[in-house]
Parts: sequence; C-alpha cells; structure tokens
Amino acid sequence: MKLVHTADLHLGYRAYHRTNAYGINIREADVARTFRELLDRTAEIAPDLFLVAGDVFHTVRPSNAAIADAFRRFSRFHLAAPETQVVIIAGNHDSPRAAETGNILRLFAEIPSVQVVYQEPKRLSFPQLDAAVLCLPHNALVSEVQPVIEPDPDAAVNILMAHTAHESLKLISHFGAAVMRSDDVKPEEWSYVALGHYHLYEKLAPNMVYPGAIERTSIDVWLEADQPKGFIEFDVVEGRLGFHELESPRPVIDLEPIAGRDLTPAELDQAIEAALDSVPGGIDGKIIRLRVFDVPRDVYRELDHRRIREYRTRALHFHLDARPPQIVRREGSAAPGRRLTLQEELVAFLRHRWKPDSGKVDREALIELGLRYLQQAQEAESAEGRD
Repeated sequence: MKLVHTADLHLGYRAYHRTNAYGINIREADVARTFRELLDRTAEIAPDLFLVAGDVFHTVRPSNAAIADAFRRFSRFHLAAPETQVVIIAGNHDSPRAAETGNILRLFAEIPSVQVVYQEPKRLSFPQLDAAVLCLPHNALVSEVQPVIEPDPDAAVNILMAHTAHESLKLISHFGAAVMRSDDVKPEEWSYVALGHYHLYEKLAPNMVYPGAIERTSIDVWLEADQPKGFIEFDVVEGRLGFHELESPRPVIDLEPIAGRDLTPAELDQAIEAALDSVPGGIDGKIIRLRVFDVPRDVYRELDHRRIREYRTRALHFHLDARPPQIVRREGSAAPGRRLTLQEELVAFLRHRWKPDSGKVDREALIELGLRYLQQAQEAESAEGRD
C-alpha cells in the first residue's frame, strides 16, 4: 500500500500587494501554481491514499476565487486518479472558532473519493485497503475533551493524521496550534503518522513526518529561504519514505548580512549593490532580504534611496533591514543586558505579563497575529524609507 502525504497548502495566501496581468496577487498565484504541480505529480504516483494534513486555506474565509480553483483542482485530480482515496483534515488556519460557523472544507466532501474531517476526531475505515485513518483536526486537539489516540486493532494498516505542533520543534512553530507531547503518540504503534502545521520538512521518526508547507507562507519566510518544499511518498509494506521536492516558482533569498559599522553612506551603497549583484540570475521578480547591522540613523538617511527604490521595483519584494547600533542597558542586577527587540517584548508581554479579563483568549494565536502585524509594519516602513 502506498500513500502520499502533504500539508499546509495555504491556498489564497497573499503578500506584497503586487498583482499579475489578471489582477491576482502574485504570491497567491505562486501558491496556486505549486498546488497544481502537487496534484499533477500525486496523480502520476496514483497512491492508495492521499493525506492532506490541514491548512488547506490560509484563512477561515478564503476568497471565492481560491475556493473555486481548489474545488476544480481536486475534482480534476479525482478524474486523473479515480482509485485514490483523499482524506483532508482542518488545520488552525481553516478552523473557525465557533462550530456553528461551519467550515468551507465541507464543500470538498462533495467530490467522489474525498473525505473531510474538520471538527471532531474521527476514524475513517477503508476495508478495501484493510486500513484505518484516525483523523485529529485542529479543533479536536484544542477541545477540553482530549481524544483517545489509539490504533484500530481490527485494521492491518493504521494511520494517524493530526494538525499539531510537536513539542520537540522550535517554539515559533507552536503559535496557533495545539502542542503534541512526545508521549502522546508512539510511532512504533502506527503504520504511519502524518503531521501538519510545521512548515519545514521534519522527520521525527522513520514513519512520523512533517512534509512542510508546499510554499513559503510562514510569518517569517526567511526561516524557509533555503529549505526545500515538497511532499512525502510512503510505502507502508516496505516502510520506505521518499521526499519529492516541488519546484518553487519564486526564489526567496536571505542574503548574508552586512556589517555597517564605520561605513560611510557611499561605502554602504556599494556594499548593498555588491550583495544584490551576487544574486544568481539577478534580483528581478524575487523575494530578497538584506540585513545591515549597526547603521546610524544619519548614515541611513544619506543612502541612495532612489537606487533602493529601483531595487524594490525590480524585485517582487526587497526588504532592506537596516538596524541601528545595538543599545546596551543595565538591568537590575547591574549586569549589562541586550535590549529586547519589539518582537521579543510583544511575546513576553502577551505570554507572561498580560492578564486578560476573559480566560478564553488564545494567547498563542494572538501572539502569531501580533508578530504578523509587526512584520507587515516593518516591511512597510522599509518600503517607504525612513524620514
């Protein structure tokens, strides 16, 4: 028996306020293109099971265009691979807080051979494969009643699919998701454990994997800049796992930082130009960040901002992240300490010091939203230049 496992499609994702000739956000079109490649290549494999482990859409209420395109693509996939059984679960991005709101993923259950689990935990049986899939969508894992995570003793093949953040991952990956502890799941008890939420490919066990997102759609895309994007093919009988890389339509490049201390404006202009000239194939249409440390405000003001605007016009997105000299302050213990960044201050306040009136506030979701707004504000400031 063979399966394909993907997650975190984030269809409808938009960024950078640039549109193509059809008026569609360029990054949204990039994600849609990669999604089509995913389905085409999965249809060629024609697996017995196609597992989509959450975050099909980037928002709870995606645009009509994103919904229509996804429905057409999944319908065409069924025609191309009619024997493949598709199982979709909801992630935190496509799960409304209130159950009565409904879930757009229900629509895809209208397609033959597609089953969707979006609210409660549910075990799906596939007698023709002698297999069972225990589905744990986001809302099932954040519920007050925790699901029983056990394989089906009557099935020869047992698969667990969950949209969750494993506790062994970096803290940033926990934002907005339930956290799975290491002792919640014993991978040796399962034929395969298909996870979603973490945007990087991560193999936690020979049969327990995050495939990562199909495109670079995280809050901090620079963490994914040099990481491959793709999907998993797993042979249950032989226990053989393969990662198939998808062709990203648009490079995301995080250039080596520049030490700006003691550089004149002219020297810094030359260093910026040299860094951008080093990009293979040029910067046109690409997503690029260049960090410059220890740049006094007066030096930044004297840079050639006309040239910087030209760079931004050529690239899809060019983020010149110019940072002023680090301020060192003394803490109560009289020991010198590093000044917290605005992002660190936000996380520390919301996680530890803020006491909301209502106990129902999802702190991690709020932190994720706050960090996203801060990133957007910083990118807008960088695009306009400082006064």
